Amino acid sequence: MLFDQFQFSRALESAWALVAAVDKYIVENEPWALGEKQDEESRSRLATVLYTAAEALRIATALAHPVIPDATAKIWMQMGLGDIKKLALSELVWGQLRLGTKLGEVQPVFPRADESAIERMQKMEEEQRTPTAEPPAVAGTAAQTNLPQATPAAQPAVPAANEKISIDDFAKIELRVGLVKVAERVPKADKLLRMEIDIGTEVRQVLAGIAEAYAPETLVGRKVVIVANLAPRKLRGLESNGMIVAASLEGGKPVLAGFLEDVPVGARLK
Repeated sequence: MLFDQFQFSRALESAWALVAAVDKYIVENEPWALGEKQDEESRSRLATVLYTAAEALRIATALAHPVIPDATAKIWMQMGLGDIKKLALSELVWGQLRLGTKLGEVQPVFPRADESAIERMQKMEEEQRTPTAEPPAVAGTAAQTNLPQATPAAQPAVPAANEKISIDDFAKIELRVGLVKVAERVPKADKLLRMEIDIGTEVRQVLAGIAEAYAPETLVGRKVVIVANLAPRKLRGLESNGMIVAASLEGGKPVLAGFLEDVPVGARLK
């Protein structure tokens, strides 16, 4: 219905919400643990969990096909479902995945970038964002006499507390209103929470050190402010794609920024 209304972002939100819900379902039901048990009840439960995950993948793939046709076509083939172009979205309902469907050859759909490539891209982004200082007058003199040119002192990455920035500097920071869809603790990390945050155009995974101040269940459905154009970073093996804005009180307790009025998801703060 949302696709028919040309509301593509909201349509994708529905699909990603399904993916997030099933991801949580898998974590909670631990099919890897069920697979180690041999009793009939565990094997039956395992079959239910795996079928539910597979059917959710089928539904999400079908819903996302108008937007990412090549990748979804590959997933459809790998699930043994043939040509996705023959699917009529109007006839898509839960439970159409037939038991005993034989899978095709399973291959990665989105190749994983190696760590060195990610580090190179991050370095290039940082170099582009760092303004280059004008060389001092002595450097020009050195260049004219073919002497080694003086190297300007490195500029501090973070302005001092009393240092002013220009409006252009502030405009580089993209602050967006996000809606927390999923929140859960990161295993073996007392302070970290993993969240899936809807920022209007996509759902981002963000990690934040606020677990000592906020219980995960209290954050679901809450609107927060995130820095949307921050370079991704890995924490505890998980990628954090953004940063939540919070006040830092005495003692280190964070307080999340919020709104008294109703603000639409994805709105930009200026």
